[in-house]
Amino acid sequence: MQTALIDRYDTLLLDLDGVVYLGRVAVPGAPEALTRAHHTGVRLAYVTNNASRTPAAIAEHLVSLGVPATPGDVVTSAQAAARLIAERVPAGAAVLVVGGMGLRRALRDQGLRPVTAAAEAPAAVVQGISADLSYGLLGEGALAVRQGAWFVAANADTTMPTERGPLPGNGSMTRVIATATGVEPVVAGKPEAPLHRESMIRTGAERPLIVGDRLDTDIEAATRAEVDSLLVLSGVAGPLDLLTAPPRHRPTHLGRDVSDLHRPPAPVERREDGWVRGGWHARWAGDRLRLSGEGDPLDGLRAACAAAWHRAGDGSADEDGLKEALAVLSF
Repeated sequence: MQTALIDRYDTLLLDLDGVVYLGRVAVPGAPEALTRAHHTGVRLAYVTNNASRTPAAIAEHLVSLGVPATPGDVVTSAQAAARLIAERVPAGAAVLVVGGMGLRRALRDQGLRPVTAAAEAPAAVVQGISADLSYGLLGEGALAVRQGAWFVAANADTTMPTERGPLPGNGSMTRVIATATGVEPVVAGKPEAPLHRESMIRTGAERPLIVGDRLDTDIEAATRAEVDSLLVLSGVAGPLDLLTAPPRHRPTHLGRDVSDLHRPPAPVERREDGWVRGGWHARWAGDRLRLSGEGDPLDGLRAACAAAWHRAGDGSADEDGLKEALAVLSF
């Protein structure tokens, strides 16, 4: 009997936006899949680049959606940023917060003093996304950075998924201070190391699986940390993103959503005439990738990815050569 993918791991490091929920709404099937995972004894850790809310607020939201969670299960880029700053500046130092309550709480937990004015002579400026971010606060942050404060960004996500579509993320907003001062921020969130380190400290994971919907944050973070990853198609990344992914953005596993955690792993078989998965066959005909077969389109995408990544090697596959294969797939 084949075992489920989840059985290989002791901890799931789950992204939130695009994996568990979209805005305030659960991804269909996610609450049931994660409740089932919880009952198997696997540790669930919700690792998010969003720094606007506290772990308690995030856990409350998850529970309201039917997802098992406590504040201790939540690891945020705000916590990673606060630890990063606390390791560099004196205890009790002032830190100017260009962001929301999640950042302020994380700084207090590390023994630092959140402030909102450059006149406080802060040792650092930390920026995270916030729905009510004002020009005045951005201006204070820019003044403090010009005065020598260390500039830290909770994350560098250019967009964030919502039920209405992608909206500007913290990476876009940090460009205001970076452009005004000429100083680039140090980034704490995915794919950089501080958030993964925070996750490992808080969970004690030995065999973690990173589950995410973004190639440039979740999957790259897993690649850098040399741990396995599952890319789900319920958020940002789509088939073309996967087929053209460079090595650092190629996931270990591919699923439609987190319910695929409870299905057996889906390896692709290499044959002399191409790559096979399920009822699908991917092969190269000159510079064109041909995909044929029937069955689960996800198996077709898996076979196509194996073929595209083999051809691309350390680079990225040419988009033009993938058009015929993409036309066959439907999600």
